[in-house]
Amino acid sequence: MGQEGSPPQPEGVSSLLDTDLYKLTMQCAVLKYFPDVHVTYGFTNRTPDMQLSRGAYKWILQQIERLGSIRVTPDEIAFLKKRCPYFNDGYLDFLSSFKLKPSEQLVATFTPEQDTGSDSDKGSVEYLVKGLWLDTILYEIPLLSLTSQAYFMFIDKDWDYSNQEDKAFRKGCTLLENDCAFSEFGTRRRRDYHTQDIVMTGLQRAVEEGKKNGWSGVFTGTSNVHFAMKYDVNPVGTVAHEWYMGIAAITNDYRNANEMALRYWLGCFGEGVLGIALTDTFGTPNFLDAFRKPVPAPPTDSESSVRDPKKTYADVYTGVRQDSGDPTQFVKMVREFYHQQGIQQPKTIVFSDSLNIEHCLDYKSISEEAGFKPTFGVGTFFTNDYINTATNEKSKPLNIVIKIASANGRPAVKLSDNLGKNTGDKSTVLEVKKTLGYVEQTWEAGDEGNRWSK
Repeated sequence: MGQEGSPPQPEGVSSLLDTDLYKLTMQCAVLKYFPDVHVTYGFTNRTPDMQLSRGAYKWILQQIERLGSIRVTPDEIAFLKKRCPYFNDGYLDFLSSFKLKPSEQLVATFTPEQDTGSDSDKGSVEYLVKGLWLDTILYEIPLLSLTSQAYFMFIDKDWDYSNQEDKAFRKGCTLLENDCAFSEFGTRRRRDYHTQDIVMTGLQRAVEEGKKNGWSGVFTGTSNVHFAMKYDVNPVGTVAHEWYMGIAAITNDYRNANEMALRYWLGCFGEGVLGIALTDTFGTPNFLDAFRKPVPAPPTDSESSVRDPKKTYADVYTGVRQDSGDPTQFVKMVREFYHQQGIQQPKTIVFSDSLNIEHCLDYKSISEEAGFKPTFGVGTFFTNDYINTATNEKSKPLNIVIKIASANGRPAVKLSDNLGKNTGDKSTVLEVKKTLGYVEQTWEAGDEGNRWSK
């Protein structure tokens, strides 16, 4: 494995900023509003036939132990001050001394199908993360990226780095030439750190090619804060389902959870900042019920300007992110919603669900025809697009997720716009569906076990 002349695979994760921006933005908001909330996180492999080995598990344990020795550096804090002015001094001070404590906060287990004691024994890996939300929120992304890397180091080893930079370059050129605004979102399921580094190099080449040719597309940056710093581009992202799931579990008020999550977010960062709302935590129809509500005025002693009492969350937020379900139906639903609200100014839709070039171009056409400004967060298609050298067929990525499982002792669940993405305690899921009048949604491209296998 590996291409001649390529550097060796780096050992796992070496920076706390080697994560998605929305983990930091949510940590900032948790520090402000929920610093004493206890949570748990659970791991799901949506491709359960793709098992790891005991040897892979041992390697993961070594990398988990190393996470406890990583600190945010002064240079990294300086970068955040420069590129992320929405982070307040209190949060940056907190982050500068922050450390993970895996020996106290994380339990990883391996269950072999047949236990011979060999490192080659195949089985399932599980993670249980527990502790204060504030202290454990940064485990998700490194655990996912390490698990993916372990699989392709120990199980599927018939691949190399050949043509990865050119492949990323060609993909970037196609998107830029077709007037797409897009970012790189691939950390969670990357093949390894080196792959993401290669991809970023190829995309930067595409940007230079676009400048020479006068292409109108825009590479907006990467969700990975470490790589944003390394390549001097913008870190991109806003919020994850975790924020909505956590608040719903803390309050046990699912009817109003979306509205509370939107309101707290504005309270932390203000209007016009990080203004892309995520719609599908409890189904987009339920979210839109909250999105049409008026935004409460700030406290009288607030330094914020007086808010127009007629403004709704839909007015204040710059747009929405589509992360599950049928994008065509989503665009129609949201277009009708904005029309009913009398909102004329162009809004943004961020597409982020299992994208490839074809999907980006299709969704661009659909959303622009409906009057939206589309942008695309392309992930696994960039950072885990390989061919098996022995079979010359697609080397299938893992489909793995880590989600918040409980907050203050109550289950945290996610309903999504696609049945395959529903997450959490089954009895709570059923109860919340009944409370919200949630209707199951499926679509022909929604097979969660086969998202990137073609």
